[in-house]
Amino acid sequence: MRKNTVGIMLLVASAFTGTLAFRLSTPAIAFYTRDILNTSMAYISVISASFIMTRSFSAVFGGLLLEKKKSIVYLGAIAMIGNALIVNLYPYTSTWVHVMEIKVMNGLLNGISWPIAQFVIAVSSPKEIRSRVTAVYFIFGNFAALLGNYTYAITQDYGLRWQMFFASFFFFLTAFCMLTSYHILYKKIIPKKEEEPKKGKIQIDAKKIIILSSLISFLAAFTFGEITYVYVAETLALDKGTAATMIGLTGFMATLLAYIPSKYADLGKEKKIIIGISVMAGVSPLLAAVKNPFTVFMGILMAIFASQTFRPISRGILASVRRASVAIGGVNAVGNISTTIGQLVFGFAYSSLGEVVIAGIILNASLLIFAPVLLLLLRIAIKIK
Repeated sequence: MRKNTVGIMLLVASAFTGTLAFRLSTPAIAFYTRDILNTSMAYISVISASFIMTRSFSAVFGGLLLEKKKSIVYLGAIAMIGNALIVNLYPYTSTWVHVMEIKVMNGLLNGISWPIAQFVIAVSSPKEIRSRVTAVYFIFGNFAALLGNYTYAITQDYGLRWQMFFASFFFFLTAFCMLTSYHILYKKIIPKKEEEPKKGKIQIDAKKIIILSSLISFLAAFTFGEITYVYVAETLALDKGTAATMIGLTGFMATLLAYIPSKYADLGKEKKIIIGISVMAGVSPLLAAVKNPFTVFMGILMAIFASQTFRPISRGILASVRRASVAIGGVNAVGNISTTIGQLVFGFAYSSLGEVVIAGIILNASLLIFAPVLLLLLRIAIKIK
């Protein structure tokens, strides 16, 4: 039992080190692409979308491979080593297309690494505390996101080359944690169960979870990737370091709060929680559209809270289905595709639409276009009640 605990702790540590590396590199690449390469917001959204889209396909591919052969779990750690190597190529790019090409490789490798880690921590955790353990995994990841953004803020003068060197170091550390953890937890890993689980606590089927994941990810897309940093900095006239730090702090606060619903999810109240976070996800882009620091960050907070609350709950539910590795890879893939579409819609709308004034309130029109999805999300969420 103690040995399994060590394995789970190492995976939690990998969430911390891996996210720290990613969140350091994301704003660095975003502002380098925007300011040094003079790339439009529309093309920045294409860069983010290329990363997410590639990650979505490799997530399903990794789940299918793992289902056929359990030893594929180690491929997740190897893919993370690939991340550590290729991030060092970013300082040598001269066009946004070059940045996108590296992002595609990052997406491919991340799509293999992270769903495997999420699957292993879900199936290795005791069922009665599964959602809470998975929530802790994501909390450590988002604490690292805060530190990663802060690290970017204090290393701006070092240049992109040194920033990518730091990111590379933490990616290597992540690979080590993953590799050791998978060795310890190997006997606990069961990618495909022989029989369907018995009826009991889990009553929400996988298809509904995947649909909800798609809609929540689409609505929260404006809080992920390079476009978020540019939007916040330009909308609120903040310097790059302040914008990155504030986004990281907001994300961390949202993830800490997301631990509370996970406790109730372990007590069998998943449905009520899902309905509540669906409302928050739908309202978040409308709130962030208001050109005011409080509303912008409150919108980001609500979107991240909804997304981070849904992630451990959905992984906990899917860990109990027969084809758990494929289901978790699938929910990652669908979420990534929806985030891609959401980012593209937001990015191109931001580049082509301006601000509107309604009842004396200044609104960014690019986020108002998410409004119709709110109604669809609520309709589906209420039906699972």
